[in-house]
Amino acid sequence: MKKITSRAVSVLLIAALVIAGMGLYIGRYIFHGEDWALFFSGANSDSTGVIKDRNGVVLASFSPDEKLYADDQLTRLADYHVLGDYWGRTGSGILSRFQSGVYNFNLLTGTTKVSSSKMTLNIDSELNKVAYNALGGRKGAVLLSNYKTGEILSLVSTPVVDPADQNAEVPEGAYINRCLSAAFVPGSVFKLVTAAAAIENIPDLYDRSFYCEGEYDIAGVKIKCSGTHYTQTFEQAMANSCNCAFAQVAVMLGQDTMKKYVQQYGFLDSQKINGIRTARGSYPQDFIGDPELAWSGIGQSTDLISPYSMLRFVSAVANDGVLCEPSIVKEDSAPEKTRFMKADTADKLKQLMSYNVSSHYAQRMDFSGLNLCAKTGTAELGNGTSHAWFTGFLDDEAHPYAFVVLVEQGGSGLSAAGSVANSLLQAAVNR
Repeated sequence: MKKITSRAVSVLLIAALVIAGMGLYIGRYIFHGEDWALFFSGANSDSTGVIKDRNGVVLASFSPDEKLYADDQLTRLADYHVLGDYWGRTGSGILSRFQSGVYNFNLLTGTTKVSSSKMTLNIDSELNKVAYNALGGRKGAVLLSNYKTGEILSLVSTPVVDPADQNAEVPEGAYINRCLSAAFVPGSVFKLVTAAAAIENIPDLYDRSFYCEGEYDIAGVKIKCSGTHYTQTFEQAMANSCNCAFAQVAVMLGQDTMKKYVQQYGFLDSQKINGIRTARGSYPQDFIGDPELAWSGIGQSTDLISPYSMLRFVSAVANDGVLCEPSIVKEDSAPEKTRFMKADTADKLKQLMSYNVSSHYAQRMDFSGLNLCAKTGTAELGNGTSHAWFTGFLDDEAHPYAFVVLVEQGGSGLSAAGSVANSLLQAAVNR
């Protein structure tokens, strides 16, 4: 009897292991079957594909015999984070997604279908080369889009690696797409979000004055400013990028209202662009008190934002509060449009950003020929360095371009990031 019981237990144990093994296999098949099939197909199928930029420049192509990139090395480098590579080393590349579609994996049959296809991107590879050169070897992110159509015209993240050079030394962070897959301390570009909340929640905002003597005391904590601005209007406070004024505004609004607007504008969400997930941002969720709230309202504290999320924000401001969802891939259908913010709020932000340029930025940099609306950011990192930001758009029907530039540890927003944006915008307008 004991032998029968022991055998029964053994059989049940074996059966349980078989069932567990089958369950593990099925689970892995569902999640990784396509990768297994594509590994085989890439070597043995007759599928072919080609990816071109908006002007017909071939960026990548593949066949049963070879996997190719652009002939020009600068094109390969500048477009690396748009395309990725054939091995998926950077998770946000279009190339992996395109290959999957060409091979057309069937989960039920476990097979791929032979096909020949092409994909056209909204990217202008010449503009990507301009942005890449303008970054000058520094770590950074550059995005340029048409805010009327959502087309991403330029997307450059550095450092990069030449995907065609198997022996190339890989710089640290070369596989990170800083435009889509990373979030950074925003510094003063975040004041645009605080301003939007203030416009809609402080009725007498434009009648108020804000005083700055270089620092502002909140509950014994000194909020430092980059200048001494004395008495100023809200418009002047934005142009001065006054920390003292925006600290006061953030405290007036309160943490719940600030959180509401950060969430409403999607800065805390992972967005999706052509099936690619983007990085989430962060903003203090638990009670932090007025001093830390003041810092959060000027883009410091624990604030983090993705450059892509900022592009969506300024695109909506430029387009009267309506967001055309950005796209890297050229689509046959019309872009998805949503009411992102109130038209009146967008108009007032546009006026503030235009005044920034005319009263401050244009005196220090030649933006000739550009009807520019913009905001700088110098995001302090606590180690003596700062991220440099410059974001905005052209208020120009013929050239409806929105942009974001980030230079990691680049210092001043205008001199470091503004110069990159100026080079790219001048090239885009003259294309």
